[in-house]
Amino acid sequence: MQPFAILWPTFALVALIAIVWFSLVVARTGHIRRNPPRSEDFATGENALRYFQPVEMPSNNFSNLFEMPVLFFALVPLLMITHQGNHIQVTLAWAYVALRASHSFIHIVVRKVVWRATAYWLSCAVLLAMWIGFFVDILAVQRTLGAIGVN
Repeated sequence: MQPFAILWPTFALVALIAIVWFSLVVARTGHIRRNPPRSEDFATGENALRYFQPVEMPSNNFSNLFEMPVLFFALVPLLMITHQGNHIQVTLAWAYVALRASHSFIHIVVRKVVWRATAYWLSCAVLLAMWIGFFVDILAVQRTLGAIGVN
């Protein structure tokens, strides 16, 4: 496996975030054009939330893409630095990105909470598996280095 294979799903996740951001901009711009805001619409944060409520799903999803995916983005450089970005990790990374893309699509377009929750929890399970696999691999490397006298 090529050493940079783990970067491809990372680029795909960044592309997903860009697509969601773009859909947020389009939704909010369209909403502002259809419903020109008044000064009281932005007098408080609560008023602003109420004003954008009809187009809140892309915004909610965009925020969500900066929660759990942070752990993914933290793991990728660790996998590269330690040379643990093996085919299992790359496969799990692609599964994670596919589940996050499914979650975003369901969140913004389909709007079925049960489906969205399922995609979310499955993506969390995959991310947890990636971190557990990394932990186990590092323990194995540490044990091997200790056995040959390298600290």
